[in-house]
Amino acid sequence: MKNRIKELREEQSISQEKMARQLNVSRQTIISIEKGRYNPSLPLAMQMARLFNRTVEEVFILEDEEEM
Repeated sequence: MKNRIKELREEQSISQEKMARQLNVSRQTIISIEKGRYNPSLPLAMQMARLFNRTVEEVFILEDEEEM
């Protein structure tokens, strides 16, 4: 699964640290998600999407959907 976390975070000038605090996770968690090393739980993915005022589908992309 790919994501647009870094892109959306930078668009809104939100630091990794600030985002981590808002979501009650570590900065390392944000880094791992941005780099695709870790996929968040569904509740965390929904919180992230809400933070950016987007749908989960706008933030997270299943790799097989890219081929369509």
